[in-house]
Amino acid sequence: MRKTFVVMAVLLAVVAGAALAADITGNWTGSMSMGDNQFTLSYTFKQDGETLTGTVTGPQGDPLPLQDGKVQGDKLSFYVQFEGPNGAMKISSEGAIKGADEITLTTKMEGMDRDFPPITLKRSK
Repeated sequence: MRKTFVVMAVLLAVVAGAALAADITGNWTGSMSMGDNQFTLSYTFKQDGETLTGTVTGPQGDPLPLQDGKVQGDKLSFYVQFEGPNGAMKISSEGAIKGADEITLTTKMEGMDRDFPPITLKRSK
């Protein structure tokens, strides 16, 4: 009986956590510094369950589609791919959803030995 109670409590906690996870659908912005250059990134997210789609727009002005986007609880991940001067480039991002209005992202470019500086996104009004 006690084992059944513990299992039920764990299941309820998991379901409650999933139900309380914020829907990140909407527009988000954040600033990133690279050396002396600071620039703004604008994200448009569309969440459908655990599937995340959308775009990111940087200083170049062309929106890049998010690929393989996922939201699991308070975690999200996706990547963007584009043609650079030396061929295809892939940038992967992983992050944590902090409440309804903040996301922190860590980002790295395939083939680089270090990550970009972390970025904090705020929901745009």
